[in-house]
Amino acid sequence: MSFIIRSAELPRYGKYPGARPIEDLLENGIVVLDKWQGPTSHDVASMVKNVLGRTKTGHGGTLDPMVSGVLVITLDNACKVIPALQGQDKEYVGIMRLHRDVTENELLGAVNKFIGEITQRPPVRSAVLRRERKRKVYSFEIIEHNERDVLFRVRCEAGTYVRVLCHKIGELLGGAHMKELRRISAGRFTEADTVRIHDIADAYIDWKEKGSEEIRNYVLPVEAAAEHLGKIIIKDSAVYSVANGSPLYSTGISRIEDGIKKDDMVAILTLRGEFVALGYSQIDGTDTRKGIAAKIDRVIMKQPYPKI
Repeated sequence: MSFIIRSAELPRYGKYPGARPIEDLLENGIVVLDKWQGPTSHDVASMVKNVLGRTKTGHGGTLDPMVSGVLVITLDNACKVIPALQGQDKEYVGIMRLHRDVTENELLGAVNKFIGEITQRPPVRSAVLRRERKRKVYSFEIIEHNERDVLFRVRCEAGTYVRVLCHKIGELLGGAHMKELRRISAGRFTEADTVRIHDIADAYIDWKEKGSEEIRNYVLPVEAAAEHLGKIIIKDSAVYSVANGSPLYSTGISRIEDGIKKDDMVAILTLRGEFVALGYSQIDGTDTRKGIAAKIDRVIMKQPYPKI
């Protein structure tokens, strides 16, 4: 998408997200963690909280204890952006164990029946209500079929249970279960973005004891959580009111992405790219009418600009 310029002006206040002091970064940051098998997502978030000396952490999408891979952890004030991280597509690689020998054609025939919109019921041990839900499976690629082990890659809608998917495929083949699973992407974040908890711990200690800034390599500014959202850039003069929960009026807009549609979740940013608030657009990006442009859902900015 491209931006439509409503009012060209230069910023007078604030700091670019990458220039924040490290303590501010930690209070308004996210960690794209490489979760390991064993602990729950909640347990891992608590570990990150302790390692980084935070008061609060959250996560943007649960991983089962025995599933590894991409898990986005929010720190302190950045926990407010969790709604922006939820509902994004996921991609996994895994091993499905067949309960009998099947041919390549049998396997492909069964798998192809579960590409597209499917209906699932969450497993018994899930944390959500066990009712049938529709989810989309965009692709299910067989990477390798070695006797009864099937290495696969699946891209699917958030909330799809891959364990259940393997079981359902198995019902057409005489039985199957998920043997191993790793999440390789969650929204825009991939394995390449992940960091390991012991590296975070070492970098944090080096910052506290030696003033090292290596921790910046492991903690991303909260704004990274909004890269996939449509963006509205507002004037310095509008920051105070929006940061205090008032609606954003069209007169306060500096630039707006042209692809934004009414009722889209949007990121409202300052001229320096600072996250002011999550909101819901009340206009299309090309709409030039005066009035309320966005209603505020969650204010992210803790220290608003002065009232102008």
